[in-house]
Amino acid sequence: MKTHLNFATADLEQSVAFYSTLLDARPAKVQDDYALFITDEPGLELALDLNDAVSPARDAHYGIYVETADDVERAIERLQGAGLAASIEREETCCYASQTKVWAIDPEGRRWEVYTVHEETDQRDDCCASPDMCK
Repeated sequence: MKTHLNFATADLEQSVAFYSTLLDARPAKVQDDYALFITDEPGLELALDLNDAVSPARDAHYGIYVETADDVERAIERLQGAGLAASIEREETCCYASQTKVWAIDPEGRRWEVYTVHEETDQRDDCCASPDMCK
């Protein structure tokens, strides 16, 4: 099973570069106005459509769960190396769990986190609720 997402982008080349780094994968298909990523880890089909009018939701974010903090550290290295890591949180409480994560923002402003959960907590915190958390 794979999740399918389809995002509009005003700059396909820049978006392909971002998602290649985020997903640590190359697109399976690239056309002048379209790109498609198909990955097993995470199980995802991500389509990017070239569109002049893009308006992504500002109250949403997307995440990729990984098994270990070492997996997050590898994502941090990859995203920092490409200048894409917006912020890093290590062993912080978020959404009723102690987590380590790295945030990145795609060319259209969509917020993505690569994260792992260390343990469940009784506290929520508002870590994911605000775009300001990624700055």
